[in-house]
Amino acid sequence: MKRQKRALAVHDISCFGRCSLTVALPVLSAAGIETSVLPTAVLSTHTGGFTGYTFRDLTEDIPAIAAHWKKLGLRFDAIYTGYLGSPEQLEMVSHLIDDFRGENTLVCVDPVMADSGKLYPAFGPDFPHGMARLCGRADVIVPNLTEAAFLLGEPYRKGPYGKDYVEGLLRRLAALGPKTVVLTGVWFEPKTLGCAVYDAGSDSVSYVMSERIGGSYHGTGDVFASALLGARMNGFSPADAARIAVDFTVESIRRTHSAGTDVRFGVNFEAGLARYAQSLGLD
Repeated sequence: MKRQKRALAVHDISCFGRCSLTVALPVLSAAGIETSVLPTAVLSTHTGGFTGYTFRDLTEDIPAIAAHWKKLGLRFDAIYTGYLGSPEQLEMVSHLIDDFRGENTLVCVDPVMADSGKLYPAFGPDFPHGMARLCGRADVIVPNLTEAAFLLGEPYRKGPYGKDYVEGLLRRLAALGPKTVVLTGVWFEPKTLGCAVYDAGSDSVSYVMSERIGGSYHGTGDVFASALLGARMNGFSPADAARIAVDFTVESIRRTHSAGTDVRFGVNFEAGLARYAQSLGLD
């Protein structure tokens, strides 16, 4: 039996509302990956649509956790980062990559910081520059269109998009340093939505599109990025991994939409985990 791979997921914990670690941990586990976690903060709920939530910053805990792991000699086959709440955490995660990256470690950065043309309220104007530096340390980055604009210091454009614009963004993002860029929220006409995948080594672009389902659903970026990483760690190419991740995410949205669930609660990805594992060729 082959060695089980191990990933480190560096995200916040929202105790209610499926996103961040409560998505990454089960999805990567379903992909057969041993998943270690490094929480960056603990919230009573996620911040999308909820008010009065509690927030505990765990920045001060990160160095001690990392120091213990170094004593244990731990190594990870993947390091996966999501929501990082401060410039200090960006710097700490950069050091984590140095300390725990092996020769074949896949570093995946989801630069969670903005959507719909705006930075999230917690972030100041200098945060995107720090996130761009972190993306330069990654093998794979998974920005949405808004985050791509902020990473590049460019004005955000509303869709529909043209391929020339999308492919220009992809190449400029790859110039930051990552080998693969997966740009989400791409659409060319109103009925479809998907992602564009850029491989810097071959200078090639692939598009993975699917049916657009009406509404805005929290946590879908985390569902997509986690499913993408799980597929990559099981040997799938970036384009094939993106197809698996898009299908898994869209089915989760469709399931939630059909049930009429409050969109603040996140999407029902749990019911699709067995099918996701099967798509990876797992028993």
